[in-house]
Amino acid sequence: MLLKRILTAVVGIPIIFTCIYFGGLLFFILMFAVSFFCVLEYLTILKKYNPHKILSLIMGALFFAFLCYGQYGDKVAISALCMLLILFALEVFKGKVNMCLTRISVSFLGAFFLPLSLAYMFYLRELYYGLELIFAIFVTVWILDTAAFAAGKNFGKHKLSKNVSPKKTVEGAIAGVVFGIITFTACRYIFMSYYLTVSQAVVLGAVISVVGQFSDLAESLIKRDGKIKDSGKTIPGHGGFLDRFDSYIFIAPAVYYCLYFFK
Repeated sequence: MLLKRILTAVVGIPIIFTCIYFGGLLFFILMFAVSFFCVLEYLTILKKYNPHKILSLIMGALFFAFLCYGQYGDKVAISALCMLLILFALEVFKGKVNMCLTRISVSFLGAFFLPLSLAYMFYLRELYYGLELIFAIFVTVWILDTAAFAAGKNFGKHKLSKNVSPKKTVEGAIAGVVFGIITFTACRYIFMSYYLTVSQAVVLGAVISVVGQFSDLAESLIKRDGKIKDSGKTIPGHGGFLDRFDSYIFIAPAVYYCLYFFK
């Protein structure tokens, strides 16, 4: 297992950082792949609801592409309406009334909310300081996760959400927020001083830390519903794409709109 984790990191990290560094089409391809596999894992986790897997994957891919390129943005609403129409039509012709709304909801949610959230990573990278910002977000998430794990393991006494994620503690969450703020603020001093004020960096660090941990709990909630530990085995030694990128699902839009309000 350890060897798999190391080999995956040796191969994967350079690819990820290359895509982040060059941005544009390369970063789009990276996030498109992440979005696709996250949707696939989500649908697999909730397979007990018999979602419309192929339709959700196709529409999820289209949503992501439309969202990332502004000239196609107006197609998202039309595509969403078409998908709902198709989903209802499939259920009507199948004639299976039992849990039909659950199947429709699970299928639509997977195809829409994951691509929508992850598209904001592309928006952030397209900013004039997007390279520095994306790098700062990745580093902050890694540090806060490590701090939360270490503090929770050594000092954790109060469960954060016992039924959703039994190992997470209040003490660990607080440590994650503290170290997240420190890390993002440090990144601001090192390579983003021209773009953000200190107070803005502190706010963003807090938002990333709180929202990131909440996003992780949201993914855990989905996995508990599916009664599984890992979202998948897509990434050897590291579980699935949802396990590795769950924090960014809500972080990306949260950071984007924080920056919007800072203007």
